[in-house]
Amino acid sequence: MMKLYSGTSCPYSHRCRIVLYEKGMDFEVIDVDLMNKSEDLAVINPYNKVPVLVERDLVLYEANIINEYIDERFPHPQLMPPDPVLRAHTRLFLHQFEQELYAHVNVIEQGASKSVDKSRAIIRDNLTQLSQILTKQKFLLSDEFSMLDVAMAPLLWRLDRYGIQMGREAAPMMKYAERLFSRQGFIDALTSAERAMRK
Repeated sequence: MMKLYSGTSCPYSHRCRIVLYEKGMDFEVIDVDLMNKSEDLAVINPYNKVPVLVERDLVLYEANIINEYIDERFPHPQLMPPDPVLRAHTRLFLHQFEQELYAHVNVIEQGASKSVDKSRAIIRDNLTQLSQILTKQKFLLSDEFSMLDVAMAPLLWRLDRYGIQMGREAAPMMKYAERLFSRQGFIDALTSAERAMRK
């Protein structure tokens, strides 16, 4: 059985939990206290970070690598496009999300005050720009849920926590967020603390 070492408040871990639940497979989630990490984590991941996926002798870290492996290993429902060109475009988008969104999440979580406001504004502006895509289609890549939506969901879920206020021009993005939050895979992937926040 696959084991996912996952941080309760970690958006990267949340992405991996969503993929596992979307696939509807057997796995075990091992909650890691990010303030008091066990020695086990340092042994299996040289960077001592979550998420980490362990399956027999295979140990993977980094959310995008873990999620692509799960998608290839359990191809239904498929979250990466089967077409090589579209798959390459999806990987590029995921890389852009890391550079233009999640890098700024890390700044906000580390809390250096001068940089935090700038990072909030960058995330808000990038999400507002992406809103235009969502006026024409249900999800980011097409009308089908994909790995891009998996990557976006934990960030949108945490906007309040990160202190990011979206304007009216981002209304399509916020409607899209509600679509993501209503998916069973997303709901199942929430931790008990996150479920309490949802009510």
